Amino acid sequence: MTENSPKIQDISLEKIMGDRFARYSKSIIQERALPDIRDGLKPVQRRILYSMYLDGNTYDKGFRKSAKGVGNVMGNFHPHGDSSIYEAMVRLSQDWKLRNPLIEMHGNNGSMDGDPPAAMRYTEARLSKISSEMLRDINKDTVDEEWNFDDTEKEPKVLPARFPNLLVNGATGISAGYATEIPPHNLGEVIDATIKMIDNPDITLDDLMKIVKGPDFPTGGILQGKDGIRDAYRTGRGKVYLRSKTSIQEIRGHKSQIVITEIPYEVNKAQLVKKMDEIRVLKKVDGIAEVRDESDRQGLSIVIELKRDVDANGILNYMFKNTDLQISYNFNMVAIADMRPQQVGLVQILQEYIKHQQDVVLRRSQFDLAKAKKRLHIVEGLIKALSILDKVIATIRGSKNKSDAKNNLVKEYKFTEEQAEAIVSLQLYRLTNTDVTELEKEDKALKTQITSLNKIIDDHPTLMNVIKKELLEVRKNYADNRRTKIEAKVEEIEVDTSVMVASEEVRLLVSHDGYVKRSSLRSYQASTGDDNGLKNEDYPIIDQNVNTLDHAFIFTDKGNLIYRQIFEIDDSRWKDMGSHLSQEIGLDADESILKAFVFKDLKETGNFLAATTENYIKQVAFSDLLPGRTYKSRASKYCKLKTATARVMDVYYVPADAKSLVYVFTKHSYASAFPITEVPVVSGKAMGVKFVSLKDDDELAGYFIATDENDKIVVLTQRGSYKQMKLSEIPVTSRARRGVLTLRELKRQPHRIALVTNIANNMDITIVTDTNKEIEIDRASHQSTDRYSNGSFVMDPETDGNPVRFVKEIPEK
Repeated sequence: MTENSPKIQDISLEKIMGDRFARYSKSIIQERALPDIRDGLKPVQRRILYSMYLDGNTYDKGFRKSAKGVGNVMGNFHPHGDSSIYEAMVRLSQDWKLRNPLIEMHGNNGSMDGDPPAAMRYTEARLSKISSEMLRDINKDTVDEEWNFDDTEKEPKVLPARFPNLLVNGATGISAGYATEIPPHNLGEVIDATIKMIDNPDITLDDLMKIVKGPDFPTGGILQGKDGIRDAYRTGRGKVYLRSKTSIQEIRGHKSQIVITEIPYEVNKAQLVKKMDEIRVLKKVDGIAEVRDESDRQGLSIVIELKRDVDANGILNYMFKNTDLQISYNFNMVAIADMRPQQVGLVQILQEYIKHQQDVVLRRSQFDLAKAKKRLHIVEGLIKALSILDKVIATIRGSKNKSDAKNNLVKEYKFTEEQAEAIVSLQLYRLTNTDVTELEKEDKALKTQITSLNKIIDDHPTLMNVIKKELLEVRKNYADNRRTKIEAKVEEIEVDTSVMVASEEVRLLVSHDGYVKRSSLRSYQASTGDDNGLKNEDYPIIDQNVNTLDHAFIFTDKGNLIYRQIFEIDDSRWKDMGSHLSQEIGLDADESILKAFVFKDLKETGNFLAATTENYIKQVAFSDLLPGRTYKSRASKYCKLKTATARVMDVYYVPADAKSLVYVFTKHSYASAFPITEVPVVSGKAMGVKFVSLKDDDELAGYFIATDENDKIVVLTQRGSYKQMKLSEIPVTSRARRGVLTLRELKRQPHRIALVTNIANNMDITIVTDTNKEIEIDRASHQSTDRYSNGSFVMDPETDGNPVRFVKEIPEK
């Protein structure tokens, strides 16, 4: 069947899809989403303006229902949904979206709060006055036309656009593979730059930027980043920052308020106010009393009322950084030029516009010239006829009919067909002496006009002067003052946390299982005993009074570091469990909290010491573990582990220049000590260096650092034997040695070290087992022994459980 039917083709799906999508892409790029570089309009916008012009729905006449305008556009030129046409019409009328709106609308046409416009059956619209400049002379063959979708009517491919609308009103749109974001500009500046380019076609971008300083948004604001503007004007792409216009006002009672009178372009005002009020409600910023929108017909006004004696500048900076009070604006200046999408800069846009105006003025002049010549020809015939009026009348009276009269006039007096038609159609009152004088005046005026039009057509400088003159007329009638202030440099926003958060003493708890909370001292003091909200098998890693402005570093046994400023930790009652770190940061199910430290600031100069079960030890500088941009959602690495079963044994903070010794014990009771300076300072992603020299069947039991020579070493064996030693029992050698034995080796049931730590003389110590049993040690009954002693039994693992950790406390006096 395929061979017999030429209408059926065997084509692969890939080729069909590629071809159809290419056609579709070309259609939406050229016919829907991107503006033309000459008039700055998308097809739907151009069709709306042209249809309203044809319908006489202009600024000098009354408003008409929007639905009528939409229906005309849809029925004659734009065969798409009425909602998309109405949306485009509404946008053309919104003075917070367009710098110079092209449509005037009566009724609700939306708002800066994102409110939708009223339905088109309720609103009324007409072309604005400046739209007449977009359409001026369109009936004089100034632009090319094409048939509409059903070949019943012609529509313009582009409007005459007597001002550079692409820059003045900007454009935004998304198509297949292309998007455009062209900001609005000041009409006066753009016209001045156009005239400057007409005078000097080789003008540089820097010279143009002395005139067009940057975008001029209808909503005002402050634009920062001259380098970004220059990049955009040069390449079509650039990034700048747009911030609100704000002021700080003092009010009664030592209070102040931030007043916002201009917000960034296309920011939803209602959403902005809501976001700022959420910051107040959630107490992300302390010191805001109220956020209210006081905007009215007089203009925009958002007020942030502050509490007594609050740093208003600090809160304003926080709002700039965390809300749309300041936004980044990305230029992406794409327009249709020469029937294809191009990334365009300021120079090319103005060049293309001037080229378009040359074509418009030239075609208009040619149209007017042809019309003037045609009229002059008629006027000359009428003057000639009036000079021989009696003969002409006699000839006409002697003719059979109108056609015969025309032929007789042509044959007897050498009139042309057009002149003869005008003579026979002449009304009797035109035969007065007054009308003869008027015809002579018109003859003279027409000859002057023809001379002028010939000069425009033949002389390029004259043509350019006409363009300049008409641009200056538009500038005179429509230009206004710049609204957006341009600042050369982007101001860095530094948020001082002490300004944002009230300094308050609170209680911090971080648990072994990963629960964290901060509670008011009042809640903490109201709780009795050990009612800290944790599960029975969980226990605190840190439990102390801190300040909300302090900084917490939380280390896990898998080498992860979590940073939080205290005020960022959820505020909970002391009786509550708190929140788990895995709710914000991904932690493994078998990952535990090893250590936590609290610092007053992030200017510490010391190092963190960490050792792993894989027999590596390292130091990491405090400055290398400072929080990054994504610290809230991602943990950083302070230690690298080779295998999944490896763990970090312990972490210590070592102040700068501390003369500490590292003491390390193996399970087979070998112990050694060496200066901490022998441990190199490496990056967080490094594994470190060899810790001790281990026998094949031995492994690390624990380590600690000591600075006080009066500390004691406390050792607990797996059999429940406890002993204390002086630090001096362990000779100081160097790193990676095996060391000396600290327990006497037994042939039967030898002791192996389960726990080891150092302890000050004023501390009590408790053993906690895996059955959650706590065994307090009476230190007074245990004298310091030598390293050959096996100590004395303080617990029975079979009944008490296996020892898992020491708890050291300074007893209350």
